[in-house]
Amino acid sequence: MRSDIIKRGCQRAPNRALIYGTGVSKKQMDAPFIGVCSSFTDLIPGHSGMRVLERFVEKGVHTGGGQAFIFSVPGVCDGISMGHGGMRYSLPSRDAIADMIECVVNAHALDGVVFITNCDKITPGMLMAAARINVPSIFVTAGPMISGNWRMKRRDFITDSFEAAAKFSAGEIDLCEMENLEMTACPAEGSCQGLFTANTMACLTEVMGMSMPGCGTAIAGHAKKRRIAFDSGVRVVDLVRENITPLSIMNEKAFRNAIKADLALGGSTNTTLHLPAIAYEAGVRLNLASFDELSRETPHITSLRPGGTYFMEDLEFAGGIPAVMHSLKDLLEDNPTVSGMTVKEICAAAEIYDGDIIRPVGNPYHREGGIAVLKGNIAPRGCVIKQSAVIPEMLKFTGEALCFDSEEDAMKAIMGGSVKNGHIVVIRYEGPKGGPGMREMLAPTAAISGLGLSKVALITDGRFSGGTRGPCVGHISPEAAEGGMIALVKDGDKISIDVPERKIELHVSDGELEERRKAWSAPAPKSLKGYLAKYAKSVSSADEGAIFKRD
Repeated sequence: MRSDIIKRGCQRAPNRALIYGTGVSKKQMDAPFIGVCSSFTDLIPGHSGMRVLERFVEKGVHTGGGQAFIFSVPGVCDGISMGHGGMRYSLPSRDAIADMIECVVNAHALDGVVFITNCDKITPGMLMAAARINVPSIFVTAGPMISGNWRMKRRDFITDSFEAAAKFSAGEIDLCEMENLEMTACPAEGSCQGLFTANTMACLTEVMGMSMPGCGTAIAGHAKKRRIAFDSGVRVVDLVRENITPLSIMNEKAFRNAIKADLALGGSTNTTLHLPAIAYEAGVRLNLASFDELSRETPHITSLRPGGTYFMEDLEFAGGIPAVMHSLKDLLEDNPTVSGMTVKEICAAAEIYDGDIIRPVGNPYHREGGIAVLKGNIAPRGCVIKQSAVIPEMLKFTGEALCFDSEEDAMKAIMGGSVKNGHIVVIRYEGPKGGPGMREMLAPTAAISGLGLSKVALITDGRFSGGTRGPCVGHISPEAAEGGMIALVKDGDKISIDVPERKIELHVSDGELEERRKAWSAPAPKSLKGYLAKYAKSVSSADEGAIFKRD
């Protein structure tokens, strides 16, 4: 076993003494050493119930014949950090989490790892680590939150807090309504109730084969989730004994399957950052072009919030991800999974319990997948839009630019009434380097929706929450801080967005743009210290996944 390096031979007496000091028995010294990497924290509702999952994983590990060791990594709540400087830390935390796991697992020579995760950057950070260290691993995502309820109507975090705040500011709802909505929008533990980034990544982790069947949508706090945690603890010991490592599962087929499922579900655009970052660690080449190629041939078969009607609990009760895979069975490629079943076996064993929540590919909600990649003079390396969350009349739109060099300035203009129908809000210097940290723009997009500005688009070199809906184009590459064309846009410029044709164009002559280029100078670096300063120096462009390249 891998752990023999710290527990075998007379020279390892000091190592063993320290392990005995943790309470491990002499008999258990012969068992596989299994790390239980938990991201428990009281700060995030998606993670606040993980102490119970830790217990069930630990029980499973010991039942399977292993010795469990719990260790922790931090998490950032995107919703709490949203709309202020704290959001700069969200995406960078993904890479910090991967680095910390690498340090702990390799320093202690663990034989296997169970990862307990849930929210936006923690899951991809853990998947990056699993690919990098390539130690037998299995994932337990803690599950989506049940819907809230106010006045006999189901509620969710995005619609009933962010968008409700804009409605309150506009005088459309009163203080009583606002207070009751914020009290009921998040009624329990779990990740936010729609197909936002956390739940998207949980579903894709299952499709990739890195979690047990049914794990991605099993509701937080329910007994089913605890049973999955227990079974995962048992199974990881088998993975160690069979030497089944992440790289034997996370291959090109797994990533193609994940992208197809993402497109079929209508998942978060953040996957265009996370899947390439995970693939980079796995030695698999993946870029934006892969998403667009597969989007044209993968239908969108669910209608989940934010762009649709249903909640994650509806997807769970309709059969969960196995049922989605059953619908996509002719599009998915066979591949092994941590469960011991292959992808095709999972597809064959699943059943769909509601044909509207999970539609057949022959009767989709949209003919194409949920994400589209656009290119044009303003984004020669590409940008992304969640086309499944855009109303049909806004799939082609030409508007007048209204430019802001920060999210805060844009929010002031939106809430102050300066943004009108017909505008395209341009938010720049919020990319991976320019932010730094590539903040999510949920606050301005939710404000636009909440104020009823249905003929307003938004483009940015930043990114969007999985909860964003509407004609919102993110990840403009290259970003403004690198001298990208978005830095040269001026108020009043015409910009056209054509999603069906995959085009985005700034309608300014080449001569005028050349003059603007000569007058433009790179902005002074933000006076940042610590991790963000290091991050800004090393991070790559959004079209490459905002990763730290090692070559």
